[in-house]
Amino acid sequence: MHSSFQLNNQSFSSQETLLKYAENFSDEIYQFLKEWFNDKSYVVVNTSGSTGTPKPIQLKKAYMKNSALATGEFFSIKENTTALLCMSTNYIAGKMMLVRALVLGWKLDCISPVSNPLAITEKAYDFAAMVPLQLQNSLEELHRVDQLIVGGGVVSNNLIKELQGLVTKVFATYGMTETITHIAVKKLNHIEASKPFYSVLPNVDIYIDERSCLCIKASKVSDSLVITNDVVQLISESQFEWLGRFDNVINSGGIKLHPEKIEEKLSKIIDTRFFVAGVSDTVLGEKLILVVEGNSDNKECIEEKLKNFNLLTKYEKPKSIFFIATFVETETKKIQRTKTLDLLNL
Repeated sequence: MHSSFQLNNQSFSSQETLLKYAENFSDEIYQFLKEWFNDKSYVVVNTSGSTGTPKPIQLKKAYMKNSALATGEFFSIKENTTALLCMSTNYIAGKMMLVRALVLGWKLDCISPVSNPLAITEKAYDFAAMVPLQLQNSLEELHRVDQLIVGGGVVSNNLIKELQGLVTKVFATYGMTETITHIAVKKLNHIEASKPFYSVLPNVDIYIDERSCLCIKASKVSDSLVITNDVVQLISESQFEWLGRFDNVINSGGIKLHPEKIEEKLSKIIDTRFFVAGVSDTVLGEKLILVVEGNSDNKECIEEKLKNFNLLTKYEKPKSIFFIATFVETETKKIQRTKTLDLLNL
């Protein structure tokens, strides 16, 4: 624990005094800190479950410290940084905000992981982390945060447009539990280049395999090579563009379609939550469908928009539209596509 570390304006002379404070403040934080300060060299963390069943994995404490130091170096946020923790510490993103504060000596405020966190605090912060929903609901007060990282889901084009002109510097993050949160970040505003790409943090090497999927060598945070199912285009040795998930690729009549890139285009005309997917088809092998959250009242409106939308190729236009009242989600609010599709009984 860094000597400058504070939690909710409280300083602590020892681990014991911090644990005693946390025990009366938040059981989630207390349980993590108790594990962080024990004699084991690792902590047990659950994966998010967005692409499968959540599973517990062991993360070395030394590697979590290394991740915190890399974040501090990349964003130039060291000792006495004021930071806001508004995510659940049951998951790696929230745990790492605590670890960064402990290792780097931050003055950390912790509030409930609500959908509009800046509505329940009036303070200004040097650094914070949010999910896209929290960002969307915090736009009017976002000027009170200097630098913000966003993870746990894709930031829509419409939301990115709303970020332009804001003083807050906002970054999308790329990473996973296995890489101890982000190993790369991408600017979402204050952009000089015409198209921003993900840039890796210090001590991270990247390349692609025969599937064009990202492989990550980050010896400071992982013992082994991390082979992902994320299809990317390498821009340089330290930059890449994310194209989508390999396991989501749709082969429709011999044409390979990346759902995430199609969704990026469709977000310009569809305001509610949606995703596209491939389902079995006797002619095409797989056909592209659009799944929208809500009722079918606006089906004709969406069909009309699709008919006049020229950013999609003829292969990228959905063959059918389906509506589901509420998508199946993980505890961290990520859409579980497979389980949601199962509700359609196709």
